[in-house]
Amino acid sequence: MKILHLYHDLMNLYGDYANVEALRRLLEENGETVTVDRLSIGDDITLGDYDFVFVGSGTERNSRVALEDIRRLSDDLSAYIESGKPALFIGTAYELLGKTITDASGRVYEGLGLFDFTVKEQNKRRIVSDVIARCDFLDRELVGFINKCSDITDITEPLFSIRFGIGNTDTDKSEGVRRKNCFCTHITGPLLVKNPHMLTYIAGLISDKALNTDSLLYNERGWELSMNELNKVAKQLST
Repeated sequence: MKILHLYHDLMNLYGDYANVEALRRLLEENGETVTVDRLSIGDDITLGDYDFVFVGSGTERNSRVALEDIRRLSDDLSAYIESGKPALFIGTAYELLGKTITDASGRVYEGLGLFDFTVKEQNKRRIVSDVIARCDFLDRELVGFINKCSDITDITEPLFSIRFGIGNTDTDKSEGVRRKNCFCTHITGPLLVKNPHMLTYIAGLISDKALNTDSLLYNERGWELSMNELNKVAKQLST
């Protein structure tokens, strides 16, 4: 098994690297031999060699640097996604895949155009929220945290629906975007550590083995505690 952690040095906010470590650990505990390649600007990259691709969230400045570099991989990334192989783009990495990014000064950056959405940033405030999210491929809800400065519109295939918290915009109750097994979201936490059922789901896309998840007991307990606390907050705010 080969995992690519792309722009590990630029796009590394919020402990998102732990998503890769959690996935590697679970696969190895189930008998897989796993190699993690941490590559970045200018490195030779053949996406088709990998079983999973991950890009974490970065500052707006670092995201611009990553955007200019990832353009050379646009065709390969499109082919990788269409092949059905799994990938996870978190935070501002997610924003790189749309049509355009308009920054707070009004400057427009062309995205990769792999999705139809557009991104508009503002510098007046950070948009932050705990979230409870649902999706159609998991039987349990997810928990996490969103911290961003952007609105994302023109989403045609959202990844999550939000039961509590904010989505792609302040008023939108959809969040993220999905195509086949490419999952894009602003939910951090890190996502796979806080939601072991999604970790198991993605590991299952990579491995054809029936996975033993006994080692995720503490992750399960953490998810349960987080869900209970967020449900209390959601109930208080609704009364």
